[in-house]
Amino acid sequence: MRTPVPGEAGAALEPVRTELLRAAHAEARALLAAADREAADLLDAARAEGEAILDASRRQGEAEGRAAGRALLIQARRTARARELGGRREAYEQLRLHATERVRALRDTTGYDAVLDRLTRRAHLLLGPDADVTEHPDGGVVAHAAGRSVDCTLDAVTAHALDRIGPEAETLWAP
Repeated sequence: MRTPVPGEAGAALEPVRTELLRAAHAEARALLAAADREAADLLDAARAEGEAILDASRRQGEAEGRAAGRALLIQARRTARARELGGRREAYEQLRLHATERVRALRDTTGYDAVLDRLTRRAHLLLGPDADVTEHPDGGVVAHAAGRSVDCTLDAVTAHALDRIGPEAETLWAP
């Protein structure tokens, strides 16, 4: 075998070199195309995951917002109810105070002796004729007999009358 001359060797290897370059370029294009597809797939997956996270977060935020709204509404209703009940209680206490003052004012009228007589008879009716009945400083009487007592003071009679009216008392200040 003869050794090729340097110019001849280059010419003889030219088709091999061309084929190797063509194969290298083809392989590089295939690798780049695969890398581009993989990058596109990764970006698509990341976008889909991001949208899913965003949707889940939005639903969670809406649910939490609804829950917070319900809690605020419940609290507002409770506050309103407490204020309404407080207003009713205050109105009832004002009624009780005003009625007690008006009944106590009976002490300064000419008919107070008749009121005392009726309260004394009521005490005797409840405890018996031997009951010890005394006039109370705020008006009315208290009575004691055999370990029992009865309060027929003007304040007690007023309280009892208001208790008997019960919830109907609210009709006095209701619209």
